[in-house]
Amino acid sequence: MGKRLTASHLRRNIYRILDEVIETGQPVEIERKGSVVRIETKGQDKSIFEILTPHPGSIVGAADDLVHIDWSQEWKPDLP
Repeated sequence: MGKRLTASHLRRNIYRILDEVIETGQPVEIERKGSVVRIETKGQDKSIFEILTPHPGSIVGAADDLVHIDWSQEWKPDLP
């Protein structure tokens, strides 16, 4: 489930909220007079992994590739 907002909050921030839904792919629910309206992107075929923002210094690749890396130069046996 996405965020739930009031109609007043949507009215004050509609463009920011719409941009957030488009960028993140996460739906937003608006509650008004006891009913809930959902705003979401149409035809959302992207997985959460395609939407994630890359972080500097992170390792990108398959897990099997990490297993076979030679880490011997990184290993410090004398450290406590």
